[in-house]
Amino acid sequence: MAVVLSTMVIIFWQFMYGDEYVEVENEQIKTEQTTKSQKPSAPSIVKKNVEIKVSRSDAITETRRIKIENANLSGSIALKGGLIDDIILKNYNSNQSANSNKVVLLSPKKIDQSYYLETGWATSGSEIVPNNQTEWKAVGNKILNPNRSVKLEWSNGAGLTFIKEFSIDNKYLITVNEQIKNQSNQTINLFHYAQITRKQKPKIQDFYILHEGLLGVVDENLTEEDYDDVLEKKKSYKGSKGWVGITDKYWLTAVIPEKGKNFNAEFSYDKAYKANYIITDPTTINVNQSGSNISNIFIGAKEVAVVDGYAENKGFHKFDLAIDWGWFHFFTKPLFFIIDYLYKISGNFGIAIILLTAAVRLLFFPLANYSFASMAKMKALQPEMQRLKDLYKDDKQKIQMEMMNLYKREKVNPISGCLPVLIQIPFFFAIYKMLFVTIEMRHAPFYGWIKDLSAADPTTVFNLFGLIPWSPPSFLIIGAWPIIMGVTMYIQQKLNPAPPDPIQAKIFMFFPFILTILLASFPSGLVIYWSINNILTMAQQYVIIRKTKVKTV
Repeated sequence: MAVVLSTMVIIFWQFMYGDEYVEVENEQIKTEQTTKSQKPSAPSIVKKNVEIKVSRSDAITETRRIKIENANLSGSIALKGGLIDDIILKNYNSNQSANSNKVVLLSPKKIDQSYYLETGWATSGSEIVPNNQTEWKAVGNKILNPNRSVKLEWSNGAGLTFIKEFSIDNKYLITVNEQIKNQSNQTINLFHYAQITRKQKPKIQDFYILHEGLLGVVDENLTEEDYDDVLEKKKSYKGSKGWVGITDKYWLTAVIPEKGKNFNAEFSYDKAYKANYIITDPTTINVNQSGSNISNIFIGAKEVAVVDGYAENKGFHKFDLAIDWGWFHFFTKPLFFIIDYLYKISGNFGIAIILLTAAVRLLFFPLANYSFASMAKMKALQPEMQRLKDLYKDDKQKIQMEMMNLYKREKVNPISGCLPVLIQIPFFFAIYKMLFVTIEMRHAPFYGWIKDLSAADPTTVFNLFGLIPWSPPSFLIIGAWPIIMGVTMYIQQKLNPAPPDPIQAKIFMFFPFILTILLASFPSGLVIYWSINNILTMAQQYVIIRKTKVKTV
């Protein structure tokens, strides 16, 4: 009852209040001017308030832009500031409806949901450098695609010419080569930086199993900071390899510094969430010389093959950790590759999960046979166990001694029945994690009413699975597959020996009911896995019970 009541409290709280949002105001970045020294140090990045909010379409059309287009992305770069602030994922819809809008990832800084990226130069001296208000000039090509780069140019009027050259691959990687031509009369030292700015905290999917927020790798350490973590105090790190970014459940925006350069990374909040790095050693440009720095920018979906490909082929240090495989990544990730392979064979992730379930059953078939045989003997011994309890009901020590003698005589291990459950636990959590974090499972259909294996079963017994024209509240959504799972668990429980204690037996009777309610909100792919596993387990268990005969004296 305590479990049931606690569950109802959690469900009621989520239904009434849901996730809270933290709304913040917009901002822009400029560099802090400090006193010159013989050895300049990397300046900090400070902010100032900016302009009035407008609609996304108005914010895009009011500035001159360079178009972005490849097989996966569409959008534009604002010439004002040289900001990447308009990115749409062409191959992903916001929901399963064929007419739904494509996923919008980045948006201009004037709107409520602003989310944009910038790169540039900071100074610790008096040089005039471009900022996110600078009006850049496009030189030559006006469309960025995998076949053609785009070049932006700006002169500060004091002998320094700044160039941004953008190039893009056919996936999610934009490379920015930033150059400086020094035609002034003195040597200059500038520090390269890149920064991601997000105005509002998005709706968090599930903070218990998945990290969403600011993250990065600095040297050998993966750093994950929730949005709330940086509200009061910024987080700073120093390293020579890695990357920083902001991640959602399925989408990621990240910046990767040029290889071989030391940098300071920072996650902060000051009227907006920031993830940035600044190269700690200055780029020194002598008179009539040039300097440059290259940034790599990932903006897109966290597809496993693509993310791993960038980590391996581009050498982005530990970039594969952008996908939150969890503590048991050494088990979860290989399991994904197995299911992905079975999917390529079967053409359906649901069938792949069923094939994996069958493979797991075959793999542990001998161990399960031993366990079920022991459980069958335990069930057959129950009358004798009851006779011993009645015979020695006033002597508990004698009952325990006679029980142990009975187990020894009949070669029964009373704890062997736990083995099938222990075997399933790592697979259960690994499949749950895999279904939840991988975009490959997003909107992956099964058959019938299951249109998304990563989402809960949408049907409910409370409207007779759609026969009654009524939409129950979310806490009453208990679908057909969770019920199938609960029924199979109940039948499986009946095949097992009942606990000797009557109170325990009653508690165990409630388990299928409680788990049906709890798992109703879990991904349907996980519930299907558990249901099929129960069915295969019952079949194996039934055969063992039929073959097991126990004679007692």
